[in-house]
Amino acid sequence: MNCIPTYALRRAAVRSAALLLASSFVTAAMYAAPPADHWVGTWAAPPTAANNGRRATLTVAPPIVAPPAGTNTPAAPPQGPNPTAAPAQPAPANATTSRPSRPAAYVYGAADATIREIVHVSIGGPQLRVVFTNEFGTEPLTIGAAHVAVSEGGSTINLVSASGLTFGGRTQVVIPPGALVVSDPASVNIPAGSDLAISFFLPEQPIQQLSQSGANHTGYIVAGNSVGAKTLENPTEIRRWAFVKAVDVKAPAKAGAIVAFGDSITEGVFSTVDKDARWPDELARRLLADKRTANLGVLNLGISGNRILHDNAGPSALARFDRDVIAQAGVKYLIVIEAINDIGTSYDPRRPHDVVTADDLIAGYVQLTERAHIHGIKVYFGTLTPYTGAGYMSPAGEQVRQTVNQWIRSSNQIDGFIDFDKATRDPANPAMFLPAYDHGDHLHPGDAGYKAMGDAIDLNLFVEKK
Repeated sequence: MNCIPTYALRRAAVRSAALLLASSFVTAAMYAAPPADHWVGTWAAPPTAANNGRRATLTVAPPIVAPPAGTNTPAAPPQGPNPTAAPAQPAPANATTSRPSRPAAYVYGAADATIREIVHVSIGGPQLRVVFTNEFGTEPLTIGAAHVAVSEGGSTINLVSASGLTFGGRTQVVIPPGALVVSDPASVNIPAGSDLAISFFLPEQPIQQLSQSGANHTGYIVAGNSVGAKTLENPTEIRRWAFVKAVDVKAPAKAGAIVAFGDSITEGVFSTVDKDARWPDELARRLLADKRTANLGVLNLGISGNRILHDNAGPSALARFDRDVIAQAGVKYLIVIEAINDIGTSYDPRRPHDVVTADDLIAGYVQLTERAHIHGIKVYFGTLTPYTGAGYMSPAGEQVRQTVNQWIRSSNQIDGFIDFDKATRDPANPAMFLPAYDHGDHLHPGDAGYKAMGDAIDLNLFVEKK
């Protein structure tokens, strides 16, 4: 009887196990999912409740105008003690209307109408997707049809660089209250630094819906479904982004996004309409011009009147942080410049309220930083710009601003800082804006001031160390 040596049996068993393992690796490789596409935000806007919670409807034709003298016109939403809320836009001088209406800046929903919003993207890509939001809506929002195209100016689009949008293969989607939807990828090659037209048809009128902060970009509304029209016929102009939350592009693995998080000074109140003159816009232009940073998108998540610790215009920064920062696609960096409204309202000599201290604000800053770090996001804070001469300025508030700025400049809890205060102040009077940078209310920059802020940002903050 021939006996096989024990060592031979062991060797055969090892060989069989190795072959089986190798076979399993080959099988797994054959059926492994392909690498996931890398999506990065190229544009975004923060959702807020429509008209800060007030109901609003939109007249789409004829265009809105001021009513005749003597008519009892509904007032624009009160701005209270906070002068950072966006102002209403004037109505067209040649328009007519049959009844009083709210200014176009304060209307957000439409029945049986097409809205075409123009957004200025930062980085480009061969494919894009659009995020529509009903996060502050109280009823389902129906998007009857949606379409994207490269803008050619005004309401005109390039039909060659265009595509309809679908949602799970469907052309229509219903978004429940409190929810959002992400469109399927659309093969539209959007150039970096260009304007994108997002058109969508609303077949029903929501009772109360949401709006983003003031666009400082002209959008358009017409009656009926005209999402694919090259040019909209006699549209009503609006100055608000509504229902569109973000645009993402398919990008290389090393690409990422920078979130600019703040109040009206980040949103860009009083910057020139349709000129993309906010400080995040200037930062985006500089990033694109530098090959080391040309793969970084910039997302403006500023809300006029926003505060760190209390709800005001939109939820507080602490309350909206996950929705407006963490949820954005591909975020690598965060720039925060916010708290001047907390300080102004707390120490307003006319009517102080919601009082906070410098320590309270710094504690809020630390919370934002820790929450970003959990997700691997680097955090840079901007020093608070001057506000002497603003309506809610006080010496006590100025002392708090100085204390907060000193913490920003010296803290080892954040990843770095940007000295917006130094970039915009008057050397002869450091508590005030340089006159050339002051819009005129001593709180907001003008275009030159916003550019100075964008130019003050060291791009090395966004260059990955090898």
